[in-house]
Amino acid sequence: MITGELKSRIDSLWTDFWTGGITNPLTVIEQITFLMYARMLDMLERRDEKRATLSGRTFNQRFQAGDQDCRWETWRHYGAEEMLPHVRDRVFPHFRRLAERSTGEGSQFAAFMKDAQLMIQKPSLLVKAVNAVHDLPLDRGDTKGDLYEYLLGKLTTAGINGQFRTPRHIIRMMVELMEPQPTERICDPACGTAGFLVETYDYLLRHYSSDAGIHREAITNEKGEQEEQIIYSGDLLAEHRAHIDTDMFHAFDFDATMLRIASMNLVMHGVAEPDVHYQDTLSQKFEERHPRGAKEAFDLILANPPFKGSLDEQDVAPDLLRIVKTKKTELLFVALILRMLKVGGRSATIVPDGVLFGSSKAHVQLRKHLVEDNQLEAVISLPSGVFKPYAGVSTAIIIFSKGGKTEEVFFYDVQADGLSLDDKRQPIKSNDLPDVLAQWQQWCDRKADITDRTQKAFCVPLADIAAQNYDLSINRYIEQVHVVEEHDDPRDILKRLKALESEIQKELAELEGMLG
Repeated sequence: MITGELKSRIDSLWTDFWTGGITNPLTVIEQITFLMYARMLDMLERRDEKRATLSGRTFNQRFQAGDQDCRWETWRHYGAEEMLPHVRDRVFPHFRRLAERSTGEGSQFAAFMKDAQLMIQKPSLLVKAVNAVHDLPLDRGDTKGDLYEYLLGKLTTAGINGQFRTPRHIIRMMVELMEPQPTERICDPACGTAGFLVETYDYLLRHYSSDAGIHREAITNEKGEQEEQIIYSGDLLAEHRAHIDTDMFHAFDFDATMLRIASMNLVMHGVAEPDVHYQDTLSQKFEERHPRGAKEAFDLILANPPFKGSLDEQDVAPDLLRIVKTKKTELLFVALILRMLKVGGRSATIVPDGVLFGSSKAHVQLRKHLVEDNQLEAVISLPSGVFKPYAGVSTAIIIFSKGGKTEEVFFYDVQADGLSLDDKRQPIKSNDLPDVLAQWQQWCDRKADITDRTQKAFCVPLADIAAQNYDLSINRYIEQVHVVEEHDDPRDILKRLKALESEIQKELAELEGMLG
């Protein structure tokens, strides 16, 4: 959680960019990311220089002898007219040289700097942005992740090909449902800003921090009210730290800007060197370039793939087409996830409702493969307003494991997620998400009978699903409760009407008499 003062600084910086002529939210965040990266490089360099002085050991320098003027603490003191050309012509080329060397801590993020460009054209705006970034607490791991999330929260425009940001509370529920473990390899094949992976890391911190390492700190929120912030510092993940920092989190996307933001998001939250790659995971080249990631590589995949996109069939990996012959990205991504999972690996994936009930050969083929050749565990139907203001598409979360065979499927009809289902998405009291987790846990532990299909949560056996041509739409299985309404005998109603009519006629006659 970040304080009101820090939010005010970010809001002020955001306003400066807009008044300075940079109005695309993604561009604003990208430019702030570059400046954060420049400062963090210098911070890491100074840390390693101190260690080297004490230990006498050498390290992979981020700034060679001729690059010292590219260090944050050097050029941030320049005047406006000198700073702009220096950052554009010296600092950004240094980013690209780092990408070519690709050595040292943060090298994965450096790799995405090869096409970095300074979009700030006004010297005064650059000075304001540099001063603002210098004041941010980038040395505090418990704050800088929240800070970056607050920045990402300002992404309010949809992308192309069905891309839009997944609400954080939906991501959190999906992660809680899947209960990731610190020994697993986890992937998002269409990562966007890496929200799923960041939330997974936060989940691990919440569940693997000792009581001795949890302390509470009083802060003042943006309303001037005192509230308590919980800080996790008792790291029970120490034995898994090398795996977490280098091999736990894997992400792919074909948007270079998103990859830069995703990498920074993970680094800012505390993952030292996430494995983030520029790649269209549906293409034939994916397996060639990432043989360790293309097939049976991951224990858990969390994803919200692009909806309603269409690809050239010749560009799609042939083994995906063998699972489902289609050009539709929402179907191909489910096939891709199955291919990427280890046997026994599991996934929680958001899909448009059409995947659940589409009648085309490809739709039925994929659903049959999910339930007959793998273990489809859950279909959690989300209300259509969950992704507003980005889109009003109806979606569902499907949970499945690779291999085995489905016996029964857990269904839940989410009707409210704690926010209004209009474009404003204001907080409301009604929220089914906690109950989804509770009902899911009871179903997994087989502690409750949830066969009543008139309820929000119920299970359906495989035989019933097969009988419906593998239709997974929740409306196919919900049983509506019809309340019998009792009506008075029509003869009694007619008598009352006649009596009323007689009374009206009597009063009309009296009124006529009064008028003489």
